[in-house]
Amino acid sequence: MTHNLKTLPVYFNRVWELEKQFEIRKNDRGFQTGDKLRLEEWTEKDGYTQRFIECTVKYVLHGFEGLTDGYVALGIEINSCVS
Repeated sequence: MTHNLKTLPVYFNRVWELEKQFEIRKNDRGFQTGDKLRLEEWTEKDGYTQRFIECTVKYVLHGFEGLTDGYVALGIEINSCVS
């Protein structure tokens, strides 16, 4: 399954620059290992910027004491970046 996700520039840029290899998200989509993510850069002022990153979910961490109930940490592997 592919999930299109709005991503604020502060987080988007860290993934783009290969500094961040995870996403913290509300698990309202039932994320699973092997799912595809399309992180779409989005700003409140301008909306979507047309930049996006395609990733694969390699690991799903849930039920961890440091995560808010209903949220997951997704380990991601970047497949491609488009500007």
